[in-house]
Amino acid sequence: MIADQIEEFITGERRRLEPDRVVATVMFTDIAGSTQRAAEVGDARWRELRASWHAVMRKELAAFRGREVDTAGDGLLATFDGPARAIRCACSVRERVHALGLQVRIGLHTGECELSGEGVVGIAVHIGARVAAMAGPDEILVSSTVRDLVAGSGLQFVDRGSHQLKGVPGEWRLYLVG
Repeated sequence: MIADQIEEFITGERRRLEPDRVVATVMFTDIAGSTQRAAEVGDARWRELRASWHAVMRKELAAFRGREVDTAGDGLLATFDGPARAIRCACSVRERVHALGLQVRIGLHTGECELSGEGVVGIAVHIGARVAAMAGPDEILVSSTVRDLVAGSGLQFVDRGSHQLKGVPGEWRLYLVG
């Protein structure tokens, strides 16, 4: 940009714009067994169930100060400003969707995310998605980062061991929310 070139000429320095980054807890949710369930109930009923599921998710996100970032099929990505609040939201979602006859898989990770428009990107988002992919029906899995950050919160965890997360370097210790 011309203004940047003028500034560099006057000051002798080129300004480096840092990307806008925030520390956030990302939560990925997915309806467990969705394809099978859709086949069982048919398209119209499945559309109704998904709409009800989204309504539950949005209500719980509002109650726990979460922010919906993106949806795809029967998955939803949300961010939170604190990991304990994210875990409590996940637990509430898990309970509430039972009334719909659904089960969810949920994964949480906390890390620095780059803001991109209304969304978030970065390795922390990828890690959150990979943690969710390791969860089974009705399970809420968190990374060791999340578990460590909520020390003293009263939340209980079960160690699920170290795992390779597809495409993410290193071993990652995962915990099941008790």
